[in-house]
Amino acid sequence: MKMRTPSLLLTALLTLPVVAGGQLYRYTNAEGNVVIDDRIPSEFVNQGYEILNQRGKVVEVVPPRRTAEEALEVARAQEAEREARERDRNLLLRYSTVEDIEAARDRALQELEIRIRILESNRNTLSQSLASYQSEAADAERRGESAGDSLLEEIGNLQQELASNEQRIVSRRAELDEVSASYARDIARFEEILDLVKLRQQKERGEL
Repeated sequence: MKMRTPSLLLTALLTLPVVAGGQLYRYTNAEGNVVIDDRIPSEFVNQGYEILNQRGKVVEVVPPRRTAEEALEVARAQEAEREARERDRNLLLRYSTVEDIEAARDRALQELEIRIRILESNRNTLSQSLASYQSEAADAERRGESAGDSLLEEIGNLQQELASNEQRIVSRRAELDEVSASYARDIARFEEILDLVKLRQQKERGEL
């Protein structure tokens, strides 16, 4: 009679170490070979292993231990995922349609544009005042007179105020672009969520 070759599982079971009342461990050694033993060398513990009962059945899987860098990367990914879910939740709470987002965007942009126009009006007023004081100082110099400390101080103050006002205009214009881009992202994500909901409903109805 022809003898059958034992299966790999049977071979593994037949070669299990005999441990009275204990448990077995299956791990991969440095050569890449799978080892089953009643203990694990310390250098292989961190790479993960399986705990077997006396019948060779897996009763627990111990995953590899992460390095500090890997743990930090996982934590960052989990935090990013949590923040993304929270943004989606807030998006759905605040808006019902894409048109709602567009209306909110238009209101926010209009408010910023009004602020920019006010700043630009202030710039014109400051520029006119500065030009007037500078003309007065130039007239004094042409007469061979000193412009006076108070006049020079006023010119300096106006120049600083004008520069500060100009910086606020630049900041508001940058904010205008940022707000516009932020709402564009919200609209794109809201449309993605709607598509996902529609796809899920189609699957539930058996249309896909």
